[in-house]
Amino acid sequence: MTIGHHLEELYGLPAFAFPGPGAKAELPEPDAVAWRVAGDVYDADEEWVDAFARFLDTVDTTRVRALLVGAWTDAYETDSSAAISALLAARDRLPALRALFLGDLVMEEAELSWIQQTDVTPLLTGFPELAEFGVRGGTGLEFPALEHTALRKLVVETGGLPMEVVRGVGGSTLPALEHLELWLGDSMYGADTTVSDLEPILSGTRLPALRHLGLRNSEIQDEIAVAVAAAPVVDRLETLDLSMGTLGDEGAAALLAGRPLTHLNFLDLHHHYITEPLQQRLRETLEPAGVRLDLDEDDADSYENEDGTVQRFVAIGE
Repeated sequence: MTIGHHLEELYGLPAFAFPGPGAKAELPEPDAVAWRVAGDVYDADEEWVDAFARFLDTVDTTRVRALLVGAWTDAYETDSSAAISALLAARDRLPALRALFLGDLVMEEAELSWIQQTDVTPLLTGFPELAEFGVRGGTGLEFPALEHTALRKLVVETGGLPMEVVRGVGGSTLPALEHLELWLGDSMYGADTTVSDLEPILSGTRLPALRHLGLRNSEIQDEIAVAVAAAPVVDRLETLDLSMGTLGDEGAAALLAGRPLTHLNFLDLHHHYITEPLQQRLRETLEPAGVRLDLDEDDADSYENEDGTVQRFVAIGE
């Protein structure tokens, strides 16, 4: 599985690609769409900062509510620092901005684990009224702990999430955060998070408003499920997402034996390695209580090593 399509919406607004230089297109109202500003990764005729400068000069940015940062030149070896600096320099021209996604790139532009990132928290401190923030790409990604009182949704999509990022998120004070989604990834692509690194998130102490928790795309999905099954934060969740990883019978059994999940609206376990008997137990336990359950095996695949061990794969590594 790879990321083959750009985001279609942000902040509840449909995505609209800001036209390239010389292109003629009727532009929507500034506050009616999530604007994608992008250049080309390869042999770019226009750098991202120049495309953004045209955007600032063309659109009434005082009304822009959502912004998608698309491809920048050589994103596989050049990080997002220039885009971040340009955004921060223009913050006075974006007073209505409430949602920002950094790195809306697809596989043809750069595979997930090739996207070069940096410390992204200056965007949060620079835009204190942001309600939604997302970032794609874990290479070079940094997220030191911070305080942000307005943020309601945080999404970090990676093929390998560094533990320091998880610790930074867990150490942050985010009293308004309702939706947290972390793609933890594969150790081959930099994932080194352990269950103990997730403890501050699972305790929920710094996340009093959390209603959706996604710990996805992980090669230690069983261990995470075991920890989640006993986590205090679960009691106040409406949706729980442990999809896209290597979840098997050990994790499924722990979820069934742990804190009750019958209060959930939705439990997403798609792309899993759970055997049919455990799948049936999950259905019989949760569906009568009204829990929507996704047990689609998706493209989950595995193979047996020469020593008899079974190798499982996360949905997106590279």
